[in-house]
Amino acid sequence: MSELAVHSQKLSKKFGDITAVNNVDLQIPEGEIYGFLGPNGSGKTTIIRMLCGLLTPSSGSASILGLSVPDQAEALRQKIGYMTQKFSLYDDLTVEENMHFIARIYGLRRSAARERISDLLQRYALSDMRKRRAGAMSGGQRQRLALATATIHQPTMLFLDEPTSAVDPENRRDFWEKLFDLSDQGTTILVSTHYMDEAERCHQLAILNLGQLKTQGTPKDLMNELSGRVLEVEGESLRQVKDDILQLAPIQSVAQQGLKLRVLFEAGAQEPANFLENQLQGRRLHISPARPSLEDVFVAATAADKS
Repeated sequence: MSELAVHSQKLSKKFGDITAVNNVDLQIPEGEIYGFLGPNGSGKTTIIRMLCGLLTPSSGSASILGLSVPDQAEALRQKIGYMTQKFSLYDDLTVEENMHFIARIYGLRRSAARERISDLLQRYALSDMRKRRAGAMSGGQRQRLALATATIHQPTMLFLDEPTSAVDPENRRDFWEKLFDLSDQGTTILVSTHYMDEAERCHQLAILNLGQLKTQGTPKDLMNELSGRVLEVEGESLRQVKDDILQLAPIQSVAQQGLKLRVLFEAGAQEPANFLENQLQGRRLHISPARPSLEDVFVAATAADKS
């Protein structure tokens, strides 16, 4: 069994009367890519900042790479990298100048810094723009620069807070390939996202909402838990059919996707397909089982918060 890179127990954070994070337990094995999936305001950033030692928990405990936070945050700083959602480097410095500046912050000697920067410039396809100011780079280029500087001191663990929110799908895909390279080299990565396709790439995933951890596990296991609860409905007058289905007791959600309705049943519903066919009989509809998706998992996990 892998050692744990992150272990938290009942981790909580309050800001006045607002509970931003409520009793979150985490166990993240070393070398894995662990994802936080949740909407804005779900507590993703607050948890990451507590795990980095930037925020003091209101209650609970957390250990990262064997170090307690925030008590041992200074010792932890040399072992972790942190990439924020907003580009946090200097627009008026060049790519190379930004990298040398961060290298000095982490205490790299000049010779070691030059060698490391040369390697990263090549690895992240930044060599041809080493003299370009960061403010003149595209979103994808700035993202690669941010990841390069976050890993300049070769951290054991990376914290990435919605790192792909401002880039196109192709750059997001390339970015994730870089994350898998790092994971393959033994780096533990905690990445927050609100993109379902990114969440499905993670080795393990936690779904957060309103400061609470709703469920966690591998994406495959989380989707398999909904087996039999998701149906697709094809036919005429789908908007009216949707309204009618929503009135039925065992239904958790209905959403239209193209020319189909996707229907999610509550846990414990008996024979969903037969039930729906009986309720909609007499209409020209085709009802069939559907493979659960992470979107279904998210809806199932957070539906009670919206009632």
